[in-house]
Amino acid sequence: MPKVENAAVDRRQFLHTAVAGAVAGIATRSGFWPGFERTLAPRVTPTAGTALQELLAGNQRFAANHLTSTRRDLPALRERTVDKQEPFAAVLACADSRVPVELVFDQSIGSIFVVRVAGNIVTPEIIASLEYASAVLGIRALLVLGHSHCGAVKAAMKTDAVPGQISSLYSHIRPAVDQSAGDVEKAVEINARMQAGLLRGSSTVIREATTAGKLEVAAGVYDLATGRVTMC
Repeated sequence: MPKVENAAVDRRQFLHTAVAGAVAGIATRSGFWPGFERTLAPRVTPTAGTALQELLAGNQRFAANHLTSTRRDLPALRERTVDKQEPFAAVLACADSRVPVELVFDQSIGSIFVVRVAGNIVTPEIIASLEYASAVLGIRALLVLGHSHCGAVKAAMKTDAVPGQISSLYSHIRPAVDQSAGDVEKAVEINARMQAGLLRGSSTVIREATTAGKLEVAAGVYDLATGRVTMC
């Protein structure tokens, strides 16, 4: 009987090793899992009328836990984007770590030009970065993305002393706070719209691109709880 038991153990060990090896082989060949896309589809640049819709469609997939960007061939994407980038959209987002922009819109390497700053505020440096995205890279959509429970907006609503230069953000956000009647989430929405308006009004590059129908500028809010982006 001991010999039979040992044989059974040996068979189990063999099967365990074989299955582990097969899974490892699949992961090595594909990069992630079965169904992994081994070839990259040709890059098709959306128009100003469809780029924003592509972002929102990606967000719907993210919110539904049906990501497709994670199945793309990352080595091939890295290789294709070494010498150039061709993002179809830019997103001005808050610096908050809970807002992973590429994931939120189900996009991968080279698809979104992301600019981040606490409170998703517009400054000369932010404008310069987004002008580059428009004039040089040819983005077709520019989305200012606020998010629920924004710490920068909450802080701007208070008068508490803060260390260092944190308070330098407040003057950019308080115009929205003043119109929010003390409602943080309303202030987040108003702030996103105001910052989008500043981009349209303060940048001749962005304004000319929108006037020519080459660029759409919009504002939205990301809900931390649901994962959904709502336009505002």
